[in-house]
Amino acid sequence: MPAVSGILNINKPTGLTSRDVVNRVLWMLREETGTRKIKVGHCGTLDPLATGVLIVCAGSATRLVSTIQELPKTYRGTFRLGLVTDTDDVTGSILQETPVDPVDFTKQSIRTLLPGFTGRISQLPPRFSAVHVDGKRAYELARQGENVKLEPRDVDVYELSLERFACPEFELLIRCGSGTYVRSIGRDLGERLGCGATMTALERSAIGGFEIGSAIDIDSLESGNLVDRLQPLKTGVSHLRRLRISDEQAEQVRNGCSVPLDLRAIESATLRLPVEPRELRVALLDPNEDLIAIAGASNRPGQLQPHIVFRK
Repeated sequence: MPAVSGILNINKPTGLTSRDVVNRVLWMLREETGTRKIKVGHCGTLDPLATGVLIVCAGSATRLVSTIQELPKTYRGTFRLGLVTDTDDVTGSILQETPVDPVDFTKQSIRTLLPGFTGRISQLPPRFSAVHVDGKRAYELARQGENVKLEPRDVDVYELSLERFACPEFELLIRCGSGTYVRSIGRDLGERLGCGATMTALERSAIGGFEIGSAIDIDSLESGNLVDRLQPLKTGVSHLRRLRISDEQAEQVRNGCSVPLDLRAIESATLRLPVEPRELRVALLDPNEDLIAIAGASNRPGQLQPHIVFRK
């Protein structure tokens, strides 16, 4: 059997970690192919509480993980006013409960604050998060009772809207860049409102063009049909410009050679990012529409140098 390689759009259920999903896919691929030498990874952690789109890459597609993580993500988050926990969601220990009078809070009181959480914002990650602190995950240190000191970091929130409000609960639609913590948005909104807030549910409805409507229910995955459900590598680079090259050029690229930079032949990305990447990056496709490499500007004028090469 040829080397297994491709992308899965999986609808993660609540209760499973992202690693749980990866392990299940890995086990099934090993059983189906009869080989243990298969790499599997995911593109962006979903907490056990969260559901929705989880992109899993297998084989050489794992080299696309950081590229896919650049894609904008869309979430629907539900929050409860008057509740504060140590994890910023309902899985944590309650730190504070405040009575919430519906008379004091309206849709407008929340909507008025949303522009302050839109655009490039500074955000403090939750104490219980996967952020690295001194070489360890923040949640590992927090579980050990250590005082985790996290630094604010800049994240991009492209769209933020109030979808539903029935005091004390409200639902937000968030479209954001990589590294944004939806829990932190709810926590900080609660602080601004003066009563606190914590996240009660979260669904990731899209990562770029990977949408919840086309995601595979994990319970429908079976060893024996998994390889056929892998999407081609090119689906992970819809936000990059494209250049079609010949079979001969494809073989040269696999050997590390550059290709001519013909700006007239470069096609636009099929998916527009809210913020264009500064550097020139081009997905090189062979006549069969297979992704051969991701290339960038070369030190040699008029050439594209492959940075990530996908071999047969």
